[in-house]
Amino acid sequence: MQFKHPELLYALFLLLIPIIVHLFQLRKFQREDFTNVAFLKEATLQTRKSSQIKKWLILLTRMLLLAALVFAFAQPYTSKKSSFNTEKETIIYLDNSFSMQAKGNQGALLKRAVQDIITNVSEEENITLITNNQVFKNTTITAIKNDLLKLDYAATQLTSQAALLKSKTFFTKQNGTLKNLIFISDFQQDNSEFNIEPDSLTQIHLVKLEAVNKNNIAIDSAFISKTNANNLELSVSLKNSGAAIENLPMSLFNDDKLIAKTSVAIIKASETTFTLPTNAIINGKITIEDASLQFDNTLFFNINKASKINVLAINAADDVFLKRIYTDDEFNYTSTTEKQLNFNLIDKQHLIILNELEAVSTAMISALKLFTNQGGSLVVIPSENVQLNSYNQLLNNYGAQFTKHIPLEKRITTINYSHPLYNNGVFEKQVKNFQYPKVSSYYGVISNGASNALQLEDGKPFLTQLNHTYAFSAPINDANSSFKNSPLIVPTLFNMAKQSFKTPHLYFTLDEENTFDVETQMQQDAVLSLVKEDINLIPRQQYFNNKVVVQTSEEPSVAGIYTVMNKAEAIKNISYNYNRSESALNYRNLSDLKQVTVSDSVTKIFDTIKSDTKINALWKWFVIFALALLIIELLILKFFK
Repeated sequence: MQFKHPELLYALFLLLIPIIVHLFQLRKFQREDFTNVAFLKEATLQTRKSSQIKKWLILLTRMLLLAALVFAFAQPYTSKKSSFNTEKETIIYLDNSFSMQAKGNQGALLKRAVQDIITNVSEEENITLITNNQVFKNTTITAIKNDLLKLDYAATQLTSQAALLKSKTFFTKQNGTLKNLIFISDFQQDNSEFNIEPDSLTQIHLVKLEAVNKNNIAIDSAFISKTNANNLELSVSLKNSGAAIENLPMSLFNDDKLIAKTSVAIIKASETTFTLPTNAIINGKITIEDASLQFDNTLFFNINKASKINVLAINAADDVFLKRIYTDDEFNYTSTTEKQLNFNLIDKQHLIILNELEAVSTAMISALKLFTNQGGSLVVIPSENVQLNSYNQLLNNYGAQFTKHIPLEKRITTINYSHPLYNNGVFEKQVKNFQYPKVSSYYGVISNGASNALQLEDGKPFLTQLNHTYAFSAPINDANSSFKNSPLIVPTLFNMAKQSFKTPHLYFTLDEENTFDVETQMQQDAVLSLVKEDINLIPRQQYFNNKVVVQTSEEPSVAGIYTVMNKAEAIKNISYNYNRSESALNYRNLSDLKQVTVSDSVTKIFDTIKSDTKINALWKWFVIFALALLIIELLILKFFK
């Protein structure tokens, strides 16, 4: 027990006064003579004894009465913490990820949590409130009430561990403060660990909000599975984390026009297809009808007019095999010899192939270096009689060089299936009984940090990649190699060209590093922008002579179809969708966590915190005790004979 005014306790010394008066009172009994002495003596003894007990009782009640009044004016109180004059720090983490769209007993989990925070936090209390994408630092609930009521779901999802560490950073380093961290979430299961280290300075309160309905169906992905001259098939994958559904409606829109509708049965996963015309420009939207989470019920995608890739072959050997690969429907293929080369063509290309030149001139080396520095891709195919100095002068720009010519027959036996040239569905599985192509002679290659796509049987590289530059270690003409007759030739050279110009995918995922190329001519200081209704943002971009490389990560943050604009000119459309990682409604088990308070209600947690720091005033009890003593004294005086 503590006292608000402990100095008043000195008044207890006043209790000595009635004691002194009682002990040293001067009143004496008068003696009276009577004949029947024996009778009077007995009566006198009884009267003195009863009077003495009565006086002690009255003395005791009055002393207790006076003491109770002194204690009442000193205002005693009790608390579980010495918190009457202790500063408090309260950090609230509110999970506003998409999984908080799930319905609880009183509506959507996020909306209910917002209402409980507004109701239970004192208007004068200073708090810091954190969400996945916002921070309200050192404020009051009154100041941020409107912002909380408008709080929307965020595409950015913090793991539980990351959110915990982020929240702790907002506590001051000041000692002697009461630190309370209130962590409000549904604690959806993710791939990270959730470990809480013991901290005697911080009280951690976990509020696990429970969803009533844990069924959810999501449009997981979409991809083009088949194409032909007239049509293409768009495959759509769905996932279900709840009870099986026999008839799920699904619609496909082009802009706002409904172009196809179907229904699917789904247990855990399902797939359906839509047929679309091959050359049509589609601003697509796929929707399903699901009453649980809403963010994954729609998937946006785009099929734009295909951009042709510019390929320039500088030949000293036959290029028939190149013409067969780089056809007019997808590529702008240009063939020339070194003597006839127009250097103005280089800036307009996406891929340049040096087809078995014996030497590379200094002027060409300078032009090719500038070309690759601006994002272009280069393929080097040596001849059997190269001038090593000129080739190495070129390759040294990319951290590689040719050594001596080795006239030994070797098979090409090792395929790097994880290499970007081959990891996009070229092989359904790793091949063991492959009819390996051969080379009659090759050059040794020394490189720094290169990635080998193909290797000879002795482990030496046949095709190596250094950033945007590919180098063969041997000529691939029919006299020296059977590589041109191998099934590898088509996907290898085709993917080199395709990867030289990154055409947009059907869609991108928000909050990830995304890169695509836009083929356009830009004026000086001009920039591209992404526009969607009232959203207009300028992404990171780098301009080259014939294209703009656009990179997006944190922005945009809203799913939908965005138009790439060059001032007032609409170039193409790009789609972004929310990450589907929150679609599966699986949750963490918090029962094993120690040194934390776990609850299923925001209100209960705030009640616990208030009771831990509550000041229990006791002065009323002492006033009641004083009144009771006063009544006892009156009863003693009246009825004690």
